[in-house]
Amino acid sequence: MSNFANQLVVAEREELARCIRTLLARPLLTERSDPAAFDLVRRRRDPLIHWFDYHCGWTLVVEPRLGYARLLKVRADADATRPARRTRPGRAPFDRRRYVLLCVTAAELLSVPVTTIGLLADRVVRAAAADEALPAFDTAQRAERVAFVDVLRLLESYGALQTVDGTTDSFADSAEAKVLYRVDATVLMRLLAAPCGPSRLAVPAAAIPGRFEALLTGLVRERRYGPAATEAPDGSGTPGTPGIWEGPEDPEDPDGPDDPESGTPEAHASPVQRNLWLRHSVLRRLFDNPVLHRDDLTGAQLGYLTSPTGRQILRRAAEQAGFVLEERAEGFLLVDPDAIATDSKFPDDASHAKVAALLLLDTLTASPAGCTSEQLAAEAESLLGRFPRWGKAYRTEGGAAALASDAVQVLAEFGLVRGEGGRVVPRPAAARYRVTGATLKEEPPA
Repeated sequence: MSNFANQLVVAEREELARCIRTLLARPLLTERSDPAAFDLVRRRRDPLIHWFDYHCGWTLVVEPRLGYARLLKVRADADATRPARRTRPGRAPFDRRRYVLLCVTAAELLSVPVTTIGLLADRVVRAAAADEALPAFDTAQRAERVAFVDVLRLLESYGALQTVDGTTDSFADSAEAKVLYRVDATVLMRLLAAPCGPSRLAVPAAAIPGRFEALLTGLVRERRYGPAATEAPDGSGTPGTPGIWEGPEDPEDPDGPDDPESGTPEAHASPVQRNLWLRHSVLRRLFDNPVLHRDDLTGAQLGYLTSPTGRQILRRAAEQAGFVLEERAEGFLLVDPDAIATDSKFPDDASHAKVAALLLLDTLTASPAGCTSEQLAAEAESLLGRFPRWGKAYRTEGGAAALASDAVQVLAEFGLVRGEGGRVVPRPAAARYRVTGATLKEEPPA
């Protein structure tokens, strides 16, 4: 009996670890998209909720009857490395126009359980026309219809929209296309992970450009870490400027509340709140990023992570989630041996940019002081010359510079390089990679 009980404990641990890594990669998981994974999350709901709340301060909502699980991952800083992407081949990131359409479309869908693509487009047209801050939406232009289709397909991939009849892509070719949708408002309302709703930070449209950074910061403020900078020390907001504190300075803190971008908790936080913030801020970054360098941390964060308590919590969290923790003099790395939590791989030959990124690493690691964009473009030009049948999309005027730029972006997203004084400088984690040989794989005909 004891052996059977031990087997059950091991199985539960393995299932919990798999669920944690699944939700890290897919914060919105629906029963329709992956029944097996959702059933596992449903059965391990309580320990999962506790794990994410304790270690990262993230809220996990599991709705078995409604068929979805939503991990509300919050960051204190804006991260552009994981944009919304179009579902068509190439998976290009959303541009400003598509993000605007996404917000307006989502707002219009909240009030209708069933709609057609034509009726929805008309609602978006009227909503854009009624708001002076929004550009007009013109369905007569194909580019506008294509952007709208990208938005709807993204919502379909999230499970917020379900196609009942017709195909969404048909609207790109004709504004008269007939497509019927069923709207899942519960999933739609869970898409926004911000702790503070945008409506609570509403300001006149003319004031948004000047206060954009403050408004963006206000969206991710979390009260559990102390009085927000958007509030007065007594907890009351400033009348007339929702979400923006412009009151008198605190006499005990003449410098005012700390800036979250500086990596410190709020100035008026208690010791318990500061300790909670340290644990969550460090583990959030480690479980959400490929690598965490020590020089990215503040003194307080590094002190917590290297303390006996911090190290114990870190190692236990990594073990419970099924990661292999690598601790180096330069930083920390979590490795998922099953690649469940991996949303993007490196090295990877899935794109020319990733291949070039790996090949350019040798050049970068050989120059600790970094390389200029011109040097990297020259190296990319050399790569195109060495492999004349590779990288056809970059064989245009300025193609080598574009290839180098795309490769650097890949490296930056994986925490392997950073920009310093106009140069691209390798980070310590870049030393993990070395190219021993390169073989050309024939590309399919265009």
